[in-house]
Amino acid sequence: QVQLMESGGGLVQPGGSLRLSCAASRTISLVHFMGWYRQAPGKERELVATIQSGGRTFYGDSVKGRFTISRGSAKNTVDLQMTSLKPDDTAVYYCNLRWDPRNNYWGQGTQVTVSS
Repeated sequence: QVQLMESGGGLVQPGGSLRLSCAASRTISLVHFMGWYRQAPGKERELVATIQSGGRTFYGDSVKGRFTISRGSAKNTVDLQMTSLKPDDTAVYYCNLRWDPRNNYWGQGTQVTVSS
């Protein structure tokens, strides 16, 4: 089992920036993906960004050029830097860690609200 601890959500004005962080409870030695998904009310959960253990990154189309995912300074952490935020970015953001179909872990979610 792996626990994921998220931090950094909150309220921000349109055009503003916010940084999310996620820490896993243990080191994963296998090739894995760690990143963020989001779910807005009435919508399906969608990919925001994920980073493979080797460093390759993947982004959802709606956030390309505005969000950046990176490995955190602490081991087993990832950071999501969000800039030029829009009201459509409002959602619950979930940290995800997975390395095979049986090992797919989710955090509890952190609310991001973009509003003036």
